[in-house]
Amino acid sequence: MSETCAAPSGRKPFSFGMDPKVLAFVVVPLLAVTPLVTLFLIPFLWQSLGSLLGWYLRRKTDGRRCHIFELVEEEEKSYRAAKEEEEEEQRSRKKSTSDDDGWESVEAHTAGISPNGGKGEEEWDGVVGFFHPFCNAGGGGERVLWAAIRATQERWPRAKCVVYTGDHDVSKDDILARVENRFNIHLHPPTVNFLYLSTRHWVLASTWPHFTLAGQSIGSVIMAWDAFSLLAPDIFIDTMGYAFAIGLSKFLFPAVPTAAYVHYPTISTDMLSSLDPSSPLGSQGVNAGRGTGVKGSLKKIYWRLFAHIYSRMGAAADVVMTNSTWTQNHIMTLWGPARRAAEKPSPIAVVYPPVAVRELEAAIEVSAKTESRREPYLLYIAQFRPEKNHTLILEAFAEFIKTDTEAARDARLVLVGSVRDDHDSKRVYELRLLVNELHIRDKVEFHLDASWPDILKWLRTASVGVNGMWNEHFGIGVVEYQAAGLVSVVHNSGGPKLDIVVDVDGQPTGFHATTTTEFAQAFEEALSLPNPTAVRLRARKSAKRFTEEEFAKRWTAQMETLVALSVSGKGGVRKEKGKGKGKGKQEGKQ
Repeated sequence: MSETCAAPSGRKPFSFGMDPKVLAFVVVPLLAVTPLVTLFLIPFLWQSLGSLLGWYLRRKTDGRRCHIFELVEEEEKSYRAAKEEEEEEQRSRKKSTSDDDGWESVEAHTAGISPNGGKGEEEWDGVVGFFHPFCNAGGGGERVLWAAIRATQERWPRAKCVVYTGDHDVSKDDILARVENRFNIHLHPPTVNFLYLSTRHWVLASTWPHFTLAGQSIGSVIMAWDAFSLLAPDIFIDTMGYAFAIGLSKFLFPAVPTAAYVHYPTISTDMLSSLDPSSPLGSQGVNAGRGTGVKGSLKKIYWRLFAHIYSRMGAAADVVMTNSTWTQNHIMTLWGPARRAAEKPSPIAVVYPPVAVRELEAAIEVSAKTESRREPYLLYIAQFRPEKNHTLILEAFAEFIKTDTEAARDARLVLVGSVRDDHDSKRVYELRLLVNELHIRDKVEFHLDASWPDILKWLRTASVGVNGMWNEHFGIGVVEYQAAGLVSVVHNSGGPKLDIVVDVDGQPTGFHATTTTEFAQAFEEALSLPNPTAVRLRARKSAKRFTEEEFAKRWTAQMETLVALSVSGKGGVRKEKGKGKGKGKQEGKQ
């Protein structure tokens, strides 16, 4: 072997004990390309890991999937037999009644034809997994869930709707009965099933006293894994705002179509701006101006990092729906760039939540002859939470009363809302103290945990509906004001500004305000309208945009995209063939 060259000092180069040629022509090039190889290898290994875990969960839950299909078939037979018996009894009594639960219309309902003229989509019978761990809560988010399931059932009668919930203390019958009593929504029981999660405590704020945003998001991943361990769906829909659950679904099941119905972004650009006391939003929100000092700077970094990860997770959804234009704008800002990079074809759509507009129209008459029944009451229906900003409304009302105008002399402010816990009770106590300090005790009423009949009474007799929350993501209560014929005075932000209290036929339906003085002036104008009936009728007309029928149309249009992905094979739907143990075979590509 020839001698290698040496340094002037005579010292030979260090070669790790290897032949210099091997070192120069093999080892060094390998070291040079290692970063490039790693750059491509890690994503491949990561995707492979997700697919492997997804395959494991599919195999693990196949038995439960078969059981659900068998259970649906058995319950369907029992349900139809009971229906036939009921109809026979009605015929024997020679009575002609119509069932208003909407389901019978499914049997005669022509589901429509898919774009390619085939029948695959209208006969779709896969599993739609609705991720809603608090499905029995009875709030506006739950109304969206149940209305969505009803719309899905009516469009795809053979689809199986599975709700992942943490409400262990209630049975299927109890939940469906509450849905009927609370929302007047009648579902088809055989094709609705519930799978009970054991990890819901991971998403409670009390579990994460510090770094709550990140903690609850981690908790949602744990809870989503729990859900997929129970059943791997053909379509996965998050209806509570857990974007990280969408990310996990795409990691485990890349071909399963996913959707997100976003009530409000977990974090928004407005939240980030509100930390800075010098910004226009530095005085708004519960974290207003808290971005100063070392602690504030760290909070800014934490929020921005979280916003970046949140955007990546949410952008993974194939279909994104928001409840308002305000939410849509923020989600487009946060998720839009990542969605464009991933070439997601479906635009972010606004699907207004369903509101009991028809029920209010039937219960409350709005006309010139009923105007005399209205009192000069300002009605604020809202939970006693900090973000509802009751303090702003009380201070504005006190300023209005001090004007001593004709409208102010007889005016009263009625605060109606639920009290969830001791924190809310303490807040009500503090508000009562503020009422005394403002010397308006004889002008303000508190009604806690009011029943629906009591709420209807106030909606029927009040003249003005008030909303003081900054950046209310939608505002179901404001829609209820309009449907009841109230003149709305709302915060000049969020959904109430952009979607609800808007002009109809070129004429206003209410007023917007931001400061206490602006609210006080709006109260004066709302109670001094020369023709209040005309404004009330325009408000009621505006509310018709938010009916359950309108929601069903928009929801179905988005579901069409998800079902089309399944039918085309991209969604990984598995058609069930045969009966008994023969079910559960995979036909579509996973």
